[in-house]
Amino acid sequence: MQHSRRLEEFRKSVTNKFNVYNSLFLSLPYRDIENVGMLIPLLLDQCELGLKAGKQPQEILETFFTNFMDIKDERERLDFMFKIIQYVERQVVLYDSVEDSAFPKLQEYTNSLSVKDYFELVNQTKNWDKIAKNLSSFSARFVLTAHPTQFYTPAVLDIIAELRKLIDKDKIDDIDLTLQQLGLTSLVNSKKPTPLDEAKNIIYILRNTYYDAIGELFEYIKSNIRNEEFANYNIIKLGFWPGGDRDGNPFVTADITRNVADELRLTLMKCYYNELKALRKKLTFKSIQEDLVTLSGRLYKAMFDTNSIISYPEIMERLDAIRKKLEANHHGLYLKELDRFINKVHIFKTHFATLDIRQDHSKHYLTVETILKQQGAIKASLDELSQEELVHWLLEKDLKLDPSDYEEDIVRDTLSNIGQLKAIQQSNGEEGCNRYIISNSEDIYSVFFVFGLFRWCGWKVEDITFDIIPLFETMKGMEASEEVMQTFFDTPIYRTHLERRNNKHTIMLGFSDGTKDGGYLKANWSILRTKETLSKVCKRNGIKAIFFDGRGGPPARGGGKTHRFYAAQTNDVANHEIQMTIQGQTITSTYGTKEQFIHNSEQLLTAGLSNDLYGKEHVISTEQRKLIETLSEMSFDKYNALKQHEKFIPYLEHRSTLKFYTKANIGSRPGKRGSKEQLTLSDLRAISFVGSWSQLKQNVPGYFGIGTAIQNLEDQGKLNEVKKLYQEVPFFRALMHNSMMSLAKTNFDLTSYMAEDAEFGEFWKILHDEFLLSKKMLLQISGQKILMEDEEVSRESVKIREQIVLPLLVIQQNALYHITKKSEYQELYAKIVTRSLYGNINASRNSA
Repeated sequence: MQHSRRLEEFRKSVTNKFNVYNSLFLSLPYRDIENVGMLIPLLLDQCELGLKAGKQPQEILETFFTNFMDIKDERERLDFMFKIIQYVERQVVLYDSVEDSAFPKLQEYTNSLSVKDYFELVNQTKNWDKIAKNLSSFSARFVLTAHPTQFYTPAVLDIIAELRKLIDKDKIDDIDLTLQQLGLTSLVNSKKPTPLDEAKNIIYILRNTYYDAIGELFEYIKSNIRNEEFANYNIIKLGFWPGGDRDGNPFVTADITRNVADELRLTLMKCYYNELKALRKKLTFKSIQEDLVTLSGRLYKAMFDTNSIISYPEIMERLDAIRKKLEANHHGLYLKELDRFINKVHIFKTHFATLDIRQDHSKHYLTVETILKQQGAIKASLDELSQEELVHWLLEKDLKLDPSDYEEDIVRDTLSNIGQLKAIQQSNGEEGCNRYIISNSEDIYSVFFVFGLFRWCGWKVEDITFDIIPLFETMKGMEASEEVMQTFFDTPIYRTHLERRNNKHTIMLGFSDGTKDGGYLKANWSILRTKETLSKVCKRNGIKAIFFDGRGGPPARGGGKTHRFYAAQTNDVANHEIQMTIQGQTITSTYGTKEQFIHNSEQLLTAGLSNDLYGKEHVISTEQRKLIETLSEMSFDKYNALKQHEKFIPYLEHRSTLKFYTKANIGSRPGKRGSKEQLTLSDLRAISFVGSWSQLKQNVPGYFGIGTAIQNLEDQGKLNEVKKLYQEVPFFRALMHNSMMSLAKTNFDLTSYMAEDAEFGEFWKILHDEFLLSKKMLLQISGQKILMEDEEVSRESVKIREQIVLPLLVIQQNALYHITKKSEYQELYAKIVTRSLYGNINASRNSA
């Protein structure tokens, strides 16, 4: 009944409203073609009918142009297709605005566990002391990334926000005007953004959404926890990768990192200044004017001048003085408003978000090797040193390095950056930049190289105020992680460093590259088992394990229903914090409004704390583990065979949008690591890898191998065991639900013409067969008749979004076809493919 009421509200507040405003939007004239928008429903109808009839995209468009448009000239057709793409992009923006507007209403009909619901459940268990203690130390860290799938400019975000407000009030005339503005505003960058551009775009969201949202959520928890002393200002923490993440991005330099750190601080000072300015209109009392004016002046100067630094203690000293005088002399008037501001200062201090540094292990290897060559310790390679000798150099040998002594750009910049991190901490506070992450960690040197580089760049061992975080993201890395971590704990110098870091160790696990490497089920199962193993290793050594998950938007990159995933973690996984990346368009689609941010933050907090209430639900028995392991290995064998297929990489290169990702002005980072001409899977970015399958509407990384694995067990008479596993194990059920979302967003009709392709026909059939089998087997074990049957609203949203972009996808596939035929308009068809990436990415909301 609850589902039906929610679906009814969705159709009323989303589907119906979108249809009304979409008809208004489609009637707007666009540039030099009158009523082009009115032809989009007709083209959509032709696309749906044509694909169901097995027609190729080029046939569908030929019929449309001949029978309905009477356009015979190929160049004129191309111009029209560009117009369609521009319309569809804006339809997506309109739909996003309508759906975001309806979000608060839809939450009234949800069964999801809010903080309020959680408190009520706790009240029933009479377990307030334990819960209050956990809430006083637990936290969720959202780390915002610059992965190249977030590209709305602040101007477009402002239009979306304005549309959302107008839709709330059904102001149709104003909506009409704003839609006209939308039609004339460019949705894409005219050139590739720099890392600083990317950072500023996301800082815009920090300032306009997260600053107030986090403050409001903290206030709600504090006022309901039954603990007057509650002061967990870290309950929601923000991390920041743009400008610090140099993994595969040569454009992130030491100067960029410093500039982004300054931008974060200056923007926060603007938030503080504006809030204090509003408070001053109420705090008009003589005794506190000097403190108010002084603080206001200091903040004003600090928000424009990078050299004018005001520290967290200095801000708090002024605010504490104001508070005491307000209580003592003015009856505590407006004390609540002042306390709200004080709480925000405690939360954000002077950094706003922690700027993480990330680099690939291979770059540190090159840097250390270059240094030791110069020092005469080796002639050519680090292999000349034994492990004991190399560790001795890294942890005990003192060196004084000058970055200018080295020719290689990466070596100079690595040393310059590590050398400047102390200055960033001095200006933004230690929390402003105190984490260094190493991608592709597979051995002890991942961390020891960085520890050694800190020492050689002038950091005293006792002053290294950084958490050095290995990122285990390959199957090899995860398999080696237990031994690697134990070696760290057995190394006295590093163990002493951990004591100074409060005996905590953050460990990052990468879903994106893990899935690319091991397939969907094996990657997720391996990550869970790795977490369990590392939790035990850390506990055995008296270290608190903190897991940081590198999760993308879609299930294939660790996304999907994130809170459901965390609520399903076993009791054997350390549960002190939830740390996760928010990537790409998920920043705005899942956490883009204050209401969405608060709701999804609550979901994560209650998911992370749910073990306290539902401990028994999170135990996977030995027999169940064996079954998951069997499914994991069977699915991996199927996926691995696909990876080894001779057509695997050529198919992505020549029949997908893969190479067009690097041409789109989406992000500053190249589409692959390294500069080798020959494309390899290991060099390929998970974003462009998963995104290319998404653009094809094949979504292979989100399910491939699962159907075969379940069918194999069915052949062994064990299907009922898998059904029971689905019913009884929340972790397995969460994975299957996310996989069903991937399947629901799949449309092989779009590429059915590839079945007859001379080079790739057989390969396409392999993909299609596994899609059909996976869909069939997942419906069997779940007992559902259709995919996402128990998620009516999400299913309806997916359906509408897929309809909106279908004409765009048909146009994209048609362009890819003509490119293979060496059309005289090759460049224009390539531009169509590139341009059509945007609308599809946004429509999917978690496509890459």
